[in-house]
Amino acid sequence: MPVVTIQRIEPGRRMSGAVVHGDTVYLAGQVGNPGDDVTQQTKTVLERVDALLHAAGTDKSKLLQATIWLADMKDFAAMNAVWDGWVDPENTPARATGESKLAAPEYLVEIIVVAAR
Repeated sequence: MPVVTIQRIEPGRRMSGAVVHGDTVYLAGQVGNPGDDVTQQTKTVLERVDALLHAAGTDKSKLLQATIWLADMKDFAAMNAVWDGWVDPENTPARATGESKLAAPEYLVEIIVVAAR
């Protein structure tokens, strides 16, 4: 039976920034900087996603799934404007977007992705 390794990227007491199992990369939910508007928070989140994917040896062209939580669906268009400029149009992931209370009221968007390596 082959041994499958698990790699933890940016491990912490509560969670890791990303976990790699085999050729699948799971990112923890990424949030922006409190006080920024949803456009800037989304840009910050996607920069963090890029950095974690890079650390795991992959990139956004290999996204499999994205889950996006907005504190308020009124920000859907503004978030999508940033997302659409970032996502690889030839390799879009399966995606869901919903509204939810986030960890703190200052957070307006949280994005969770799964990617292949």
